[in-house]
Amino acid sequence: MAQLPTCQTLLLEKRASRLYVTINRPEARNALSDEVLKEFHQLFDAIESDRNIRVIILRGSEGVFCAGGDIKAFKDSLQSSVPEDGGTDPVIASNRLFGSFLLRLNALPQVVVGVIEGAAFGGGLGLVCVTDVSICMSNTKFALSETGLGIPPAQIAPFVVQRIGLTMTRNIALTGTRFTGREAHSMGLVHYLVDDAEAMDTQLNAVLNDIGRCAPGANAATKAILLQAKSAPLGDTLDEASTLFASQLRSEEGQEGVKAFMEKRASSWTEKVE
Repeated sequence: MAQLPTCQTLLLEKRASRLYVTINRPEARNALSDEVLKEFHQLFDAIESDRNIRVIILRGSEGVFCAGGDIKAFKDSLQSSVPEDGGTDPVIASNRLFGSFLLRLNALPQVVVGVIEGAAFGGGLGLVCVTDVSICMSNTKFALSETGLGIPPAQIAPFVVQRIGLTMTRNIALTGTRFTGREAHSMGLVHYLVDDAEAMDTQLNAVLNDIGRCAPGANAATKAILLQAKSAPLGDTLDEASTLFASQLRSEEGQEGVKAFMEKRASSWTEKVE
């Protein structure tokens, strides 16, 4: 079982197979600083191979999901110099680190459920795009706001395109327009829409109970197939999928799932939120 890291900017709480992860920088509206990203990577190191953790619930503290990148860090980057010897601009490396973080979160074998409220701007909107399931308050404010700061949403844009398509991404990226959770739901950015905290809790529990009926290994294999389907040739994806299918069918999970179905009972991994 994973030993969770000690974090300063993330609150971690494990309940049964569920890990609740809260970005905890309320003074900065939970903006994604270098320290936040470092602690996320430490968390990923600890949990990505641990099947005892089946689902991650990601949210922000004090009713705000994430206001995006840390603007102070952008300002600090302006103080760095471009190497005179033709070396790599340090801003390039710094920006690419955020893309690496999104890639890693996107590929976690666990199911990632986003609880989206308050605001999801810039990098926060990017975070929404790498959740597997997202539940959103209808009054949440969204924006792909980088162009208003004179910069492109460089590491975020590809994930937004994968989530909602090119034409819709062009609209929100090239205008920087603000929109609500209700509009985010209509464009497919989020999956479930609720109007208050009680409805949020009810919907979250319903989603967690659905996930609790799914085998963790099967979910991890399914997620791998879905992600490969975005970029690999179809034949290659189907070849890999057949290998994963055989591995799962012959596994303890696969044997238990078939046996439970034949015996008309819940599988041994079934977990219900109390």
